[in-house]
Order: sequence, then C-alpha cells, then structure tokens
Amino acid sequence: MKNSTRDLLGLPYPVGLFGFFLEKTCKVFQIWQIMFLFSCLCLVACQQNYTPKPHAYHRIDFPDKGYQLYDSICPFTFEYPVYGTLAPYTRPASEPCWFNINFPKYKGAIYLTYHKVDNFDLLIEDNWKMIYTVIAQMADDVRDEPHVIPEMKVFGMIYDIKGNAASAVQFYVTDSVKNFLRGGLYFATRPNHDSLAPAINFFREDIVHLIESIRWKDINTKK
Repeated sequence: MKNSTRDLLGLPYPVGLFGFFLEKTCKVFQIWQIMFLFSCLCLVACQQNYTPKPHAYHRIDFPDKGYQLYDSICPFTFEYPVYGTLAPYTRPASEPCWFNINFPKYKGAIYLTYHKVDNFDLLIEDNWKMIYTVIAQMADDVRDEPHVIPEMKVFGMIYDIKGNAASAVQFYVTDSVKNFLRGGLYFATRPNHDSLAPAINFFREDIVHLIESIRWKDINTKK
C-alpha cells in the first residue's frame, strides 16, 4: 500500500470522529501541496521572457556591378547591367523603343517605354495617375526622389513604393522638351516587400545608373 500523508508526517491512524476530521485535514493539506507546486511552476514560466524569432527569408546572392552601353535607333543611349538581357516589348500596343531589361535568375525586369513629347504636362499627369491610382493601390507610402543633371538635360524622378504593391520602383527621365522615358521594376512573383527588399535595393541602384548615364542624341550638350 502506498504511503499516505499520515505516514509522511508520522501521524497515527485516526479513529472515531476525531479521526474523520484528521483524515479530511490531511487530504486538504495534500491538495494544498499540489496547488502550491503548480503555482510555483506557473510563476517560473511567467517570469521567462519569450522573444519570437523573426521570419527568415532565403539569402539572395547578387553579381558584381557592371554596365554596358545601349545604343540603337532610339534617340537616346544609356548604360544597363551586364547581368541583364534586352528584350523588345511585344504586346500589340507596343511602340518603337519599348523594351525590357530582364533578370531571369531573379524573376525581375525593368520595363521601359519611350514617348516623344507632344504635351509634356499630359505625360507627367499620366505618369502620376499610373503610379498613384493603379500601381500604388496596395502601397503603404510613395516617396519621390529627383535625379537631375542640368548640363546634360537629364531630369529624372524615382518613386519608391512601400508595401506590397505590384511594383516597388517607378521612374521617368526626360529632357522636358522632346524625349520622355518612363520605367518600372517588376518581379514575376507575389508582391512581398520584406522578402523582395534585397533585390529591390540591388536593382534600384541600376535604375539610378540608367538615369544618370542617359544621353539624348538630338540635343547638343557640347559647351
């Protein structure tokens, strides 16, 4: 027979009414022992600080930066990454000098569309509508950053779109008179700004280089 609380405390086995109450007291004492032990365990568990681990994403390895010249029948030249491939924009609505810079390994691309300036204000308005009413519908914020080289007639603007939008970076570059080139960075995957952040930052640098290296063929920039 297992030892009871009486045995553990060295008490004699009770008899009569006194024994009945002593038996009940011992049972209560045993219950309180269990409750005390349980309370101690809860106290220790509550004092431990729990810090959830952040969600981890796969590491992305990027190539070294390097650029090559784009020069064709279009009225401009620029430098684009050596790890990118040019492909014409083949949809029915496409026009001359519409093409993509593809990055197949990263499922990304920079889409470029060229427009001859007929109405500069209208082009700026259409660009604004495209960004703020279409692309940025799911965005948390949109921040613009100008890139200007006055002596080369290069006036560019980059839009950083925060949140899970269809495109994280949009931009345009123009001479404000004849030429207007707009573009955007896209990935063929479900938008997730956190997981795509390293790739977005990497290819954004290439967009900045494209804007700063563009030259208009029909503008004499010689002093």
